Amino acid sequence: MRPSAMNHPEKILIIQTAFLGDVILATALLEKLHRFFPHATLDFLVRKGNESLFDHHPFVRQIICWDKKRNKLKHLAQIIAQVRAEKYDVVINLQRFFSSGLLTLLSGAGLKIGFKKNPLSFATQAFPHEIGNDSHEVDRNLRLIEFLTDDSKQLPRLYPSQADYKAFSPKVPYICIAPASVWFTKQWPAEKWAALISALDNKMHIYLIGSPADNPLCEKIINESSHQHCTNLCGKLSLLASAALIKGASMNYVNDSAPMHLASAMNAPVTAIYCSTVPEFGFTPLSDNARIVQTPVALDCRPCGLHGYKKCPKGHFKCANIPVNLVLTD
Repeated sequence: MRPSAMNHPEKILIIQTAFLGDVILATALLEKLHRFFPHATLDFLVRKGNESLFDHHPFVRQIICWDKKRNKLKHLAQIIAQVRAEKYDVVINLQRFFSSGLLTLLSGAGLKIGFKKNPLSFATQAFPHEIGNDSHEVDRNLRLIEFLTDDSKQLPRLYPSQADYKAFSPKVPYICIAPASVWFTKQWPAEKWAALISALDNKMHIYLIGSPADNPLCEKIINESSHQHCTNLCGKLSLLASAALIKGASMNYVNDSAPMHLASAMNAPVTAIYCSTVPEFGFTPLSDNARIVQTPVALDCRPCGLHGYKKCPKGHFKCANIPVNLVLTD
């Protein structure tokens, strides 16, 4: 390994090609690496679709995008060549799959760091990744660089621009609601969201946020609620503009999903609803003002999986039967 890779790395690449929430949590590494190596070049490799999170980021020089949906393997080969040409001192792989392990192996970096769960971890300085050991995913990630930095805590952070804050002018005071999830069993049912909105103070403005694909769900929720001041913003805001809106909300009601991590990265107030997943997995909100709500009933089928499912494996979805009064904040 080159001496600079350990003591004074000049070029560092972080690899996190998973979903949006995972990438947001990985920004804690950017914060800590910049703190310890303020003159180092920091690059980030993400799956296509997540790159806009780093618009205007003050610490990131370059975002490398891997298009996993079109010509996945051909594009991976191109990325490997691009990474090798950069001659990184350090490559940090947060993924636990073969493709990212191969990229790390062939990166040519002086120091390669990753998790032992990766099938190619023999080629890296590898560390354990243990779900359910009372540690947060951010802490598990930070342990990869502890020997380069220290063992202090570090929160994820995003950097919306002034334009992102001005992209939408909300009527205040307001509440944000992100009712959708990629996984059905992580998503509190539409009728529950409608009941929650109906129970909220009518003086508050309610903004529903999400992707363009979430638009029908949010329209359904608004139509079923009795609140007089609801606005559907699905697909109308960028990721960073959504983060800016979340920052100014009196409360953000979310599932165990990416908007919860947006709130963490903005240190915004958040109430997170857990259905099939559990906080013990280590993907909890990190904001100073954060609440977790889950069913008060002990279910022998919960949790049914780490990431959730397209439908309840048991067919009853009892884990989502969370009373609205438990979700409401004072």
